[in-house]
Formats: sequence, structure tokens, C-alpha cells
Amino acid sequence: MDDAHPTARQRAKQEAKSAKQEIKAAVKDAVKDAVKDAKREAAEEAARQAAVRGGSRGGGRGAARSSSGSLRDVVDLVAEKLDEKMNEHVAQHERAMAKSTRAVERYELIGRHLGALDVWTRLEPGGRRPRFTREDIAAAAVLIADAEGLEAASMRRLAAHLGAGTMTLYHYVHTKDELLSLVFDAVMGELVVPDDEPLPERWTDALRVLAHRARAALERHPWILDITDDPPMGPNGVRHFDQTMLAVSGLNVSLAEKIDIVTAVDEYVFGYCLQARNNLESPTGPLAPAMKRYVEGLIATGGYSQIEALAADVGLDAAWAQIGAAMRDPGRFDRNLTRLLDGIAASLGLGGG
Repeated sequence: MDDAHPTARQRAKQEAKSAKQEIKAAVKDAVKDAVKDAKREAAEEAARQAAVRGGSRGGGRGAARSSSGSLRDVVDLVAEKLDEKMNEHVAQHERAMAKSTRAVERYELIGRHLGALDVWTRLEPGGRRPRFTREDIAAAAVLIADAEGLEAASMRRLAAHLGAGTMTLYHYVHTKDELLSLVFDAVMGELVVPDDEPLPERWTDALRVLAHRARAALERHPWILDITDDPPMGPNGVRHFDQTMLAVSGLNVSLAEKIDIVTAVDEYVFGYCLQARNNLESPTGPLAPAMKRYVEGLIATGGYSQIEALAADVGLDAAWAQIGAAMRDPGRFDRNLTRLLDGIAASLGLGGG
């Protein structure tokens, strides 16, 4: 598994090298073609001029001027043709390089995911009893991220928190991607319903329990939403997925429809928490006083009929207060979760249980 990443990267670099060699050869051919075309066009033009002058006097001086002019024409034509060919092949080169760059990025992303998965598939350090476990490292990283944000949970900072050398920590966690996998799975563990708390039998009630646990965990650790590339699932992530599938196991629908149901609920919860963190709790969010003044200026320009009508009806300050209260209403999460589940039930012809 460790060899997969370098091999993929080397393949992409070789593709880029081959593309450069092809472009270099193509440019040489372009120069030859440009000179050949320019000479041919210049000869044709000289022949036409000679035909026009045929029989006229002018002697050697006129011929000399014609020869000099033809030479300049050849040079100009060569330059023009060369410029066209060069532009054409530069564009080809840029397209080839862009394709190679995308390939490198794709291979590196695959490599990172494979590397992060390795943290779950390889054995923990053997020999004498390890000083740290994966759980110890993940718990320490979560504490740091809770206090200082995700970016603060670097390998150096984590090593200092654990009282270990940075290189010692790399003995347990090889990369930052592996660390993110451990951290993500630690938070996912908080979504898992304990074995001594069985899920309700009604599928809607079971999904509500899971949704509330997910929301609580995301609100305790809002920085987890900053991990934009989902790390490979660890044991807790797989357990959470297993429990969501258990919640809908009794439904007489296809597997694809079950996946639709559980992912719709997960996406609702994650989206709700992300919107709340980024907007409702932000001093520069859409409910901030500065935004209200900005909207007031927009209303004055026209083109915002519904907001203008709302402001005319109750006043912009009162409307803003009502919008803020509705957005921050703690019951909004459950109301819309119920609407989501009711809509799913109606669309699939399911009952509430």
C-alpha cells in the first residue's frame, strides 16, 4: 500500500515529461513548416509581381529592389507563420500540462486516502507495550481542536501536549491525513448509540435519535465541519453507518432507497449545523446589524419587491428581528426534520413506523 502513492505520482510525472517531449518535437516541425510555407507563398507572390512587370523597363535596379522586397516578404511571412504555429503549440502544451497536473492531483488525492486508510489496517507498534494508543492520540487532538481550532492540532502541538517528541509521535501516526482520520473517527464515536440503549422500533423515531446525537456532536466540535475531504471511515464511522441502516432495515424499499433516506437525514443535520455555525453565530453573518443596513440600501434601489413589502408592512427593524428569531428558534431543527421524514414517507408510500 505504501508503494501505490509514489508509483501513481511517478506515472503522472512521466506523462508530463512525455507531453513536453512531444511539444518540443512539434515546435521543431512547426518551424520547418512555417519556413516552407512562407517560402512558397513568397515565391508565388514574386512570380505574380514578375508577371505584372513583364516586359517593362526598370533594368537591374528594379530587379534588385524586387529581390530585396521579396527577401523582406519571406522574412515577414516566416515570422508570421512561426508565430501562428508557436501559439497553436503553446496552447496544446498548456492543455497537456493542465491534464497532467490534474492527473498528479488525482493520484495524490488517491494516495492520501490510501495512506489515511493505512492507519486502520496496519498493526499498532509492537514489541513492548506502546506508550500511546490511537485513542490517546485522537482524544488529545480533539481537546486541542476544541480549545484552539482544527489548525492548531498539528503533529508538533500534539506531541507537546502528550509530552513526547514529534518524531516519536510519527511512529504511531505517519501523516497529518492519518491524524485527521483518527480525529474524525473519534468524533464519529459520539454519534454512535451505546449498545445498552436500543434504537426505537419506528424508523422515523430511530432516525430522530441518530440525528439528535449527530447534531449534539457537531455542536460540541464545530471545527469538524472544516474537514472538507471525508477521511476513510474508521470503526466508529462504520458503526454509525451500520446503526443508520438498522434504523431503516424494516422498510420494504430497495437498498438504494434506504441509502437515499439515511443520507438525506445526515445531509440535513450536517447542513443545519454548518449553516448555524457559519451564519447564525458569526458577527458578519446575514443577521448582523451591518447586513441589515446593507439590505436597506438595496431596497432603496428597487428590484427587491418582497423585502420592500415586508419592510413597508412591519418596518425593516421589526422584520429583521422576526427573521432572526425564526432562524434562531431552537424548535426549527425538529420541525424541519419532521417535515423531511414526512416527505420521505409520503414519496415512498411509507407509514410513520
